[in-house]
Amino acid sequence: MNRILIKNANAYTMLTGDKEYFKGDILLENGKIKEMKKEISEPDAEIIDAEGLVVLPGLIDAHSHVGLFDFNSDNANDDANEMTNPNTPAMNAQYSTDAAAREFKFYYQSGITSVLLTPGSGNVICGLAFAAKTYGDNIFDMTIKSPCALKIAFGGNPKGTYGAKGRLPMTRMGIAQVLRDILNKAKSYMEKKDKGENPDYDADLEAILPALRNEIPFKMHCTQYDMLTAIEIAKEFDVHFSLEHAWGAADYMDEIVQSGCDVCYGPIATYRTGAGERRKIDIESVKELDDRGVNVALITDAPILSVETLINNVGEAVREGIKINRALRMVTINAAKVIGAEDRLGSLEIGKDADIAIFKGTPGLDTNAKAVYTIIDGKIVHKLN
Repeated sequence: MNRILIKNANAYTMLTGDKEYFKGDILLENGKIKEMKKEISEPDAEIIDAEGLVVLPGLIDAHSHVGLFDFNSDNANDDANEMTNPNTPAMNAQYSTDAAAREFKFYYQSGITSVLLTPGSGNVICGLAFAAKTYGDNIFDMTIKSPCALKIAFGGNPKGTYGAKGRLPMTRMGIAQVLRDILNKAKSYMEKKDKGENPDYDADLEAILPALRNEIPFKMHCTQYDMLTAIEIAKEFDVHFSLEHAWGAADYMDEIVQSGCDVCYGPIATYRTGAGERRKIDIESVKELDDRGVNVALITDAPILSVETLINNVGEAVREGIKINRALRMVTINAAKVIGAEDRLGSLEIGKDADIAIFKGTPGLDTNAKAVYTIIDGKIVHKLN
């Protein structure tokens, strides 16, 4: 029986009220959190003394392309974008993800234990995203949930892909029309199935159905120019969705709040002002979004930026006035809600996956904070020497 006992934990649980912080011992057994109380005695367990350290649920990156893009070799490749048709909803990112990509190691060495992996943004409907643990050698064994979102992209990426080919969509209005056309087809297909009419099988339309039925969200890549379009289309089809990147969210605060969407904000390491789609970096908006009840996750877009920037994002949020306990929620329980796996991930609770990050220093507050231990599924996968 695999047991680890974390003694003297000083923990952010990501719960609320009088359970927000925990001081005591945490017992992990067979990959789950077994017990949490002031003092636990388990002589057969492996002991980690967390005195003077900070204990957190494993961090989560809710938007990544690690293992799909490879920028680290002479033969750099893009397995994230099937840019042969503006709509490729049946494509599943699982089948392009290389579990041996070195960024996975950087993830768990940084205390990041789970990640939502998504197709790129070259198409209008790009494909299906899935969530995985960051440690392992078989991506299917590492998978937490598949699919957990349907990726959609607005703006410059699909415009650039198909505009260069002189075909639809080469404008923002073209993107909106391409998206609405296929969603209407999928809606009609769904209605026929629900009536027992058995339409001819269509893999792409089948892939859209879980999103139309609100079993998974639409994951909508958009920036300041396209957020209102995303919100209007989501409203038209009555679907749950997240705004991805969401630079310029401050311009549409009321509309975002009223829509009930999630926001996966970031990454932040680009120009703060100027022309173009990635030029209004208003991370201060995440405080207002959080204050107004929006579920906000901070993201890296790795390997576009390094995986460690997830913690940098937490620090930037704190610098903009967010309390550390709220900022840490944006890379734990909030991100777990984006994935749709908050029953397993994102907080320290009995019965949840034993994914735990133990830091020297508080990430987001201390610039030299480092993960001393990372535990995934109740196994120590990283120990700082």
